[in-house]
Amino acid sequence: MLWSGLYNVLLLIATVFAVPFYGARMLLTGKYRRSLGPKFGRLFPEMASRMIGRPRIWVHAVSVGEVTAAAPIVETLRSRFPAACIVMSTSTETGQEMARKLVDAATAHIYYPLDIPCVVRKVLDLVRPDVFVPVETELWPNFIRICRERGTRIVMANGRISPRSFRRYRATRFFWKEILAALDGAGVISETDQERLAALGMPLARIQVIGNAKYDGLAARVSPELELKIAARLGIEAGEEALVAGSTHEGEETVILEVYQRILERRPDFKLILIPRHIERAEAVAELIRQAGFADFIKMSEINAGRRRVKERIILVDVIGELFKVYSLAAVVFCGGSLVPKGGQNILEAAAWGKVVFHGPHMEDFPDELALLEEVGAGITVTNGEELFTGIRKFLDRPDVLRSRGEAGRQAVAANKGAAARYAALIADNMGTDLKSVPDSATLPPVSGTHSTCGRPTAGAGPAAPGSSS
Repeated sequence: MLWSGLYNVLLLIATVFAVPFYGARMLLTGKYRRSLGPKFGRLFPEMASRMIGRPRIWVHAVSVGEVTAAAPIVETLRSRFPAACIVMSTSTETGQEMARKLVDAATAHIYYPLDIPCVVRKVLDLVRPDVFVPVETELWPNFIRICRERGTRIVMANGRISPRSFRRYRATRFFWKEILAALDGAGVISETDQERLAALGMPLARIQVIGNAKYDGLAARVSPELELKIAARLGIEAGEEALVAGSTHEGEETVILEVYQRILERRPDFKLILIPRHIERAEAVAELIRQAGFADFIKMSEINAGRRRVKERIILVDVIGELFKVYSLAAVVFCGGSLVPKGGQNILEAAAWGKVVFHGPHMEDFPDELALLEEVGAGITVTNGEELFTGIRKFLDRPDVLRSRGEAGRQAVAANKGAAARYAALIADNMGTDLKSVPDSATLPPVSGTHSTCGRPTAGAGPAAPGSSS
């Protein structure tokens, strides 16, 4: 518990500096306005009234990427437990928006609370989870500790630890060993993730290699109807070719624009769809487009507002939640965060549509995805703009090879489905015996007007472990 006390002291110090910083950003940009109140535990009464059913399962996904993995798991849990109360939380506003679009099987959508004990208790009083499921590796010490005090089971799903994260965790292993010991079980993507969790101190017997639930989510979302809808919205006609550059970071857009200019010399009708990883960079990217000499570009926000795309060759996607759909329109794809040292982005989203994916050498955060596509020839590593242009040109000149390689990637993604069902089974196996056999009609009375102080929970706040001092 010594480390817990030290953590809370450091958390308090960080809060003193963070509050004015984020407060200023909220006032100047409007960012965090929707999430700040809920993160401090301000939840609406009507939300509480919807949280009925048993078992009570809380699934947490930090942002957009984790939501993609969580969606098929929640769907499978809903099929397995039709009367369950499944609460879906995210940390970011973009993740929340994506969760509301993708995870309609959830009973309610909320923001994950700040890791302040009184705030955590207040939200746990409302949700009263029987089991908490962090997706990937999102472990907040106070939240985990208080869940354990209350007897809430904790099961990690789609667990993964990138090389960069592992280095950070390993440097403070003395702290994380205690946190990981509190987990009842962990399902991880690969044997490497299993080894890293065990090295950090989690008992090996509690870790299972299950696979990547993102495969299920991606394969299930691919549909001709989705492609037709996004093509119609962007005014892309059948037969038109486009380079889709997705999840780009600073330093990559300039390379993409130079490559695109060279493609236009050979294919004047070729299009470019540019999707920055962070939409707050959209205006900076728009300026780069202008500086590159392209006056004929249009923003997706303008299209959504009613402006019709006519002859603009470049489309700048400056809204969230569109990346996966836009990949369907690509002749070829470049996936960003990889020419610059950012660890890469998820290349499977494009591969699920049968697209060949170019990426840079910095793919450290996605080694399994990289190996999968490289093995079938659907993932191509390039180190600079010259290699990217040469690779794209070769594939465009050989459309039969482009199609066959893309199809091989699509089949590789589809063949790896099934992880979501295995994660749902792991979660069910870690529930109490009484919860596994809850009849479909079982419910708990809704919570209304639940309040909590910063010292102890309200009466009837949910299960608590014997001797706990929540």
